[in-house]
Amino acid sequence: MKRLFVLATLVFGLLALAATGFADPGGKGKSKKVSRLTFSIVVTDNGSCGSPWATDTSRRTWKVKPNGGGTFTLTRKDKGTFVTLAGASPGKCDPKGKHGSVVTAGVKGKFRGYLTGTVSGGTYNPNATCDATCGGNTAAFVAAFFGAGAKFTCSQGFAGCKFNFEYASKDPTLRYRHWQDKGTNGVSEQFVGDIATS
Repeated sequence: MKRLFVLATLVFGLLALAATGFADPGGKGKSKKVSRLTFSIVVTDNGSCGSPWATDTSRRTWKVKPNGGGTFTLTRKDKGTFVTLAGASPGKCDPKGKHGSVVTAGVKGKFRGYLTGTVSGGTYNPNATCDATCGGNTAAFVAAFFGAGAKFTCSQGFAGCKFNFEYASKDPTLRYRHWQDKGTNGVSEQFVGDIATS
């Protein structure tokens, strides 16, 4: 009986410790509460030349994390499918690396990726309203949830923004079947490969 009492006390103590750990944000004045908002979207995707090369259909999730001091880390994650538009391939204007130049219409594939940066100069309103059009447009999303004066580093160039998007297709008509658009150092953009017929 004594052993059972000790075991029950131990389990209760561990549960109390775990509850305390979850309740304490441990942040030196920073709130650790994270908000997530998800949208189903359809958007046109631009390649290295700045011209449209595909239509993306995806599930887009925005994650907002307060940093303290009036700034927020904003992360966007996309996962879905693409269908190509006829014209320049996404990697055509890459000045280095192996890539093609043209993609035909109707080629299907999958993609996934993220971008993350900092929002400043605004106040986060978790109760703001935003439809799929707003959820699919970064500038509109930031304005809706942080206010018209808010600034997002990913909307101001590459400095302070990290991103990585990868596209792949098994279509046998393609000469190149994988394209990557990334900026993992927060300073510059890099293209790798292509989705190209020729």
